[in-house]
Amino acid sequence: MRIQLFVLFVVMSCVAFAQPPSIANGGVLNGASFATGQPITVGSLVTIFGSNLASAMAQADTIPLSNNLGGVTVQWANGNTTINAPLVFVAGSQVNAQVPWGLVPAGATQNVSVTVTSDSGTSAPAQVTVGPFSPGIFTAGPPTFYAIAQNVDGTLVQAAGSIPGLTTHPAKAGDTIVIYATGLGPVDNTPADGGIPSTLTRTLTTPTVLVGGISAPVAFSGLQPQFVGVNQVNIVIPNVPAGNAVPLQIQMGGVTSPSNVTIAVSQ
Repeated sequence: MRIQLFVLFVVMSCVAFAQPPSIANGGVLNGASFATGQPITVGSLVTIFGSNLASAMAQADTIPLSNNLGGVTVQWANGNTTINAPLVFVAGSQVNAQVPWGLVPAGATQNVSVTVTSDSGTSAPAQVTVGPFSPGIFTAGPPTFYAIAQNVDGTLVQAAGSIPGLTTHPAKAGDTIVIYATGLGPVDNTPADGGIPSTLTRTLTTPTVLVGGISAPVAFSGLQPQFVGVNQVNIVIPNVPAGNAVPLQIQMGGVTSPSNVTIAVSQ
């Protein structure tokens, strides 16, 4: 009898703790900037924050990305249309996914819903605004938001020695650098969801890139050919004051990426 009661207690405890996924309020954000109060965009990478989103950590290791990772799926719904999202990473409090290219018509702004399903159940739908643009620049992360931007020699555009284990050096006026971002909107050759472009792919709208508040010439804006949902923007550094924390921002359609993202510029 004691054994039966113990088994029953264990079973009931497991049921009690197997809570379904829950998406945090306002927890679906641009996967590079994590900016709040901004829309997300088709084709871009987003991060979904919450609790009980996955029972274990898992990371994609193939392209095209799978719609099921570690037993987790993410469903986007727009009216009667439901699309499973390609997944990059899943963990208990965070899921990184791509917004399907066909979720809303190009250039449209619409409210959609998203749910996360795991072996513990399905979350309540979270309401999200999808707009034409949601520029965000990838960074090395807090406490310093060093932009993931490369010099033509492949080094990062940061002060020498600023990131342990990586080779870095500042750019100077006239240099070309490559910025890695997401959320720059529709492109001229749309790849499959979860896939990478098979040919040179440009954004239909050229972004405005600000270096220290000064507009920089944009030589190229499109999809990065090796990473799903990642944009590549090539710019020429304008004549700006030197510094190790020069703000780098992207503007598109009235949406501006955060000003705390920086590069290093020398004379």
